[in-house]
Amino acid sequence: MEFLVDFEVNIPDGTPESEVRDRESAEATAASELVEQGRLRRLWKEPRANGEARILGLYRADSELALEALLGALPLAEWMHVTVTPLAPHPNDPLEGRPGKKQAMSAPLPSPRVTRVYRLEAALGETLDLGDTPDGHRRIVPLDGGTFTGPELSGKLLPGTSADWQIVLPDGTALGDIRYTLQTDRGDLLYVQSRGVRHGSPEVLARLGRGEEVDASEYTFRTSTRIETAAPDLDWLNKGVFISVAGRQAGGVIYETYLVA
Repeated sequence: MEFLVDFEVNIPDGTPESEVRDRESAEATAASELVEQGRLRRLWKEPRANGEARILGLYRADSELALEALLGALPLAEWMHVTVTPLAPHPNDPLEGRPGKKQAMSAPLPSPRVTRVYRLEAALGETLDLGDTPDGHRRIVPLDGGTFTGPELSGKLLPGTSADWQIVLPDGTALGDIRYTLQTDRGDLLYVQSRGVRHGSPEVLARLGRGEEVDASEYTFRTSTRIETAAPDLDWLNKGVFISVAGRQAGGVIYETYLVA
């Protein structure tokens, strides 16, 4: 059976923002799992003038009782008021198709979700400015050390094997080829390669160039990242797709790296 579910979420006054973020993140994860199980078919959002939104979902369950149990297990369930409308098949439903006709894909692909793997805070060495090469204005920025921490991994960055080989475009945009070696607290080595871009307004990039402290929200610094390791129990890193959000500091750089699932 299919059901149209109208959601209204009311967050209790005084709820900490951290709890709201955690529940919303868990809700997104739960929705992706329901999509993979074939229980959540579609979601729609109707924006409203007050900045809120009405959420409609198309669910599939064996019965209303089964749907009630499914919705009651959602992370935001206790903040939700839902209206459920059972749906019956229509003989002219185009998704049913006709013999010999190609069926349309009825289930959406799962939405990506991210999980933080580690936060690396690295110290920067003296920049080597090679000048204008055939590939562009080349700079090499050594990473002279640092530490990383995360839910499952922590350790240090090894100096001498880590740097950012940059190309700087005429408008100040920096294209990064970032390679560094991490050592976990138990001695496992991780080889990390990132391709990144840092861009912003001319005024903000000029402040960064002078070594001033600039809030990371004033510019964009993102990377796509690969991680290699020979540690058997960390083999999941070799198979992962990662992105990083970065921020430049006076004398340092921060990379927060996330696994994309």
